[in-house]
Amino acid sequence: KDSGLRGRGGAGFPTGMKWGFLPAPDGGPRYLVINADESEPGTCKDTPLMLASPQQLIEGAVITSYAIGCDHAFIYVRGELLHVYRRLLNAVAEAKAAGYVGENILGTGLNLEITVHAGAGAYICGEETALLDSLEGRRGQPRLKPPFPAVAGLYARPTVVNNVESIASVPAIIEGGADWFKSMGTERSTGPGLFSLSGHVTRPGQYEAPLGITLRELLDMAGGVREGHELKFWTPGGSSTPIFTAEHLDVPLDYESVGKAGSMLGTRALQIFDETTSVVRAVARWTEFYKHESCGKCTPCREGTFWLDQIFQRIVAGKGTSQDIDTLLDLCDNILGRAFCALGDGATSPVTSAIQYFRDEFEAGTHTPADVLFPPERSSLFTYTPRRRAGQLAGVHA
Repeated sequence: KDSGLRGRGGAGFPTGMKWGFLPAPDGGPRYLVINADESEPGTCKDTPLMLASPQQLIEGAVITSYAIGCDHAFIYVRGELLHVYRRLLNAVAEAKAAGYVGENILGTGLNLEITVHAGAGAYICGEETALLDSLEGRRGQPRLKPPFPAVAGLYARPTVVNNVESIASVPAIIEGGADWFKSMGTERSTGPGLFSLSGHVTRPGQYEAPLGITLRELLDMAGGVREGHELKFWTPGGSSTPIFTAEHLDVPLDYESVGKAGSMLGTRALQIFDETTSVVRAVARWTEFYKHESCGKCTPCREGTFWLDQIFQRIVAGKGTSQDIDTLLDLCDNILGRAFCALGDGATSPVTSAIQYFRDEFEAGTHTPADVLFPPERSSLFTYTPRRRAGQLAGVHA
């Protein structure tokens, strides 16, 4: 709590405060659940962290479990990440063999079992209560809150749910001290964080830097936007956050500054797009993702994302109408704040911000397809081998 560590999963809630919400021990079990269900487009910080240093995550889980008084921790991994799942299983087995996990850890009397659980790939299970339902063997859907997980979480017992990066930060804070951690970052957004740069950038990858750094500084580290092109728009916190433009290059990337500028820091997934990209086509792809991943529990998200996708298909094809832009904004207004969880709100953020900054591109969608205005091959990062026709095999021609 003294370090000021804030959750690294998107919301930025103070980690120590979240642990403090647990009720007093009553003799029953309590749990730690680590959310490793990284599924949002552009978000890719936890996966390389778990691949590079799963032991750091396990050490953080042991320390956290000791602090909150639990004897069973779960790591919930996205199901498609089989290599990460196996890496974590091996790391847990190594820790158990070394006496750092299991019964009577290093003779201290502390017991801790760590279970690595593979989900089935649903994006909604990144929402903490949907994740808990999935862990219990039920369909992953968000729960009504309150009660919050700290009071009635996994198996209706007190539960702390934290992101991978949050828990992996704990060992360094214990070793270096709260003052050391607070010496980096800003006054209210302390410490370093992983920034994921992808898209039209010379050297994409993970960059660990103090919170409060700017995109301009990160681009300097990453070699800038790809040669011969200019920055057009970017996401400060993943595809569920309002987009920024080149005018926001010097916005400090901390929770307060990004929020004041009109977006959210989120997962610090900085997707970089140059002038060859159609913002309409990019947001349409994200909207299609949110429509597909809606759990269907609430009407605003289920129906709203469906109709957003329908309208985007028309605009991308150059068959939009003069009313479509206003309809998109009306739909977003009907979803925002009315969905059962944050997925609905996240689906509206890129839509409304894209219209705010690039309304002319949406208007062009009433008469010209996006592929004509912005040919996909110009923005593509790779050269693809043309697909073979049906019935053709390698070396065989029909």
